[in-house]
Amino acid sequence: MLNASLSEISAALAARAISSEELTRLFLARIRALNPAFNAFITVDEARSLAEARAADAHRAAGEAGPLTGIPVAHKDIFCTRGMLTTCGSRMLADYVSPYDAHVVERLASAGAVLLGKCNMDEFAMGSSNETSYFGPVRNPWDRRLVPGGSSGGSAAAVAARMAPAATGTDTGGSIRQPAALCGISGLKPTYGLVSRYGMVAFASSLDQGGPLAKSAADLALLLEAMAGFDARDSTSVERAPEDYRCGLDQPLAGLRIGLPKEYFGEGLEPGVRRAVEEAIGELERQGASTLEISLPNTGLAVPVYYVLAPAEASSNLSRFDGVRYGHRAEQYADLLEMYCRTRAEGFGAEVKRRILIGTYVLSHGYYDAYYLQAQKLRRLIAQDFAAAFVRCDVIAGPTSPSTAFPLGAKSNDPVQMYLNDIFTIPAPLAGLPGLSIPCGFDDTGLPVGLQLMGDYFSEARLLNVAHRYQRATDWHERVPKDAPL
Repeated sequence: MLNASLSEISAALAARAISSEELTRLFLARIRALNPAFNAFITVDEARSLAEARAADAHRAAGEAGPLTGIPVAHKDIFCTRGMLTTCGSRMLADYVSPYDAHVVERLASAGAVLLGKCNMDEFAMGSSNETSYFGPVRNPWDRRLVPGGSSGGSAAAVAARMAPAATGTDTGGSIRQPAALCGISGLKPTYGLVSRYGMVAFASSLDQGGPLAKSAADLALLLEAMAGFDARDSTSVERAPEDYRCGLDQPLAGLRIGLPKEYFGEGLEPGVRRAVEEAIGELERQGASTLEISLPNTGLAVPVYYVLAPAEASSNLSRFDGVRYGHRAEQYADLLEMYCRTRAEGFGAEVKRRILIGTYVLSHGYYDAYYLQAQKLRRLIAQDFAAAFVRCDVIAGPTSPSTAFPLGAKSNDPVQMYLNDIFTIPAPLAGLPGLSIPCGFDDTGLPVGLQLMGDYFSEARLLNVAHRYQRATDWHERVPKDAPL
């Protein structure tokens, strides 16, 4: 069961080959055995998990089960979870117990999923390596000396190490797709507004989007059906009819037009990554898809645009953490102003402070027009590049990351190099578009490579179809990390 797909697990539960309680105990035992090495989980409540599993078994016995009933999942620790710590990987919220559930948590609980625990993450989702967490770095199951990617690195590592069959994550500039690529699993960033942000602690509100991480595209489709849906509590939630993301998974690829951005295959792309991605595109061509070169001319502007807009929104969103209402408060201070200063100095890590300072600067009088307003104009140009491209093609394919996983600490002292790791993933959230990453091979050192697929608004079904057809012909997504043997 540890390496089974969600549909295989669901079938086993339906056939009474295994109970949800037995399944949950199996994954909890694996978490106990492996989490000390990988640090993927911040919080695990075994009693709660087993109680939910028993309830799921009772629902199945009563004939009230859905496809996810009794299946264990993990949540990124950015989703508020009633009665459980929600830390965002920060000292600021290290003791915060949420009084309510995020929309995503509600939806998966309503679908019958069993909560295994909360996954480690870059502090307030700010990072590309999962090294900024107050609770220590997450380690890549393919090599413990390497980063798993970020900010959803704990969720990705948990799925890759088979400590959980599925997990939730959030993607602001690539934080689902990049760790999925570096950990050799599948991850989906939905269209902005498809999955409610209610109860998801905000980083950059115009970019943040929750999504699933799992072994395969078929698993992502099943999870997305549960997670997606209108939520009146989120003003950016899109009201549209529910969609069956599984019904078209097996549709042939004949006639599919795949755009290959020339900007994604230039300098800076590691040879092993290029080779694996090109071989993956060749497989899609063998299945009937055609390819054409396209241009996304403003790709080079995506990183600087993102690192103006995202910190600007973060500086506003994180102003609520001041020691007055909830979260960390400094113990010693002379007056209110000193309490603010000491609390934020103690509660936030270096990367979060860096982004708050940048964001405050670009929003300040005299700099707003030069930086923030200009970045918003360039964001529109990036979206227009995609709109023009989708006139000529149905999906866009390329590498998820320019490199495979790098050593812990290798880029910690060079934030710009760390930021450039997201150059291929940042454009999609700037435009609000969906994108996914699936494993497509390994480089010369045996590390997984991710293939990124991006589509027009609300084209998740098409992207999942392409990914599923590729995974039917390959077994990269079935590979288990050497540091986490079954």
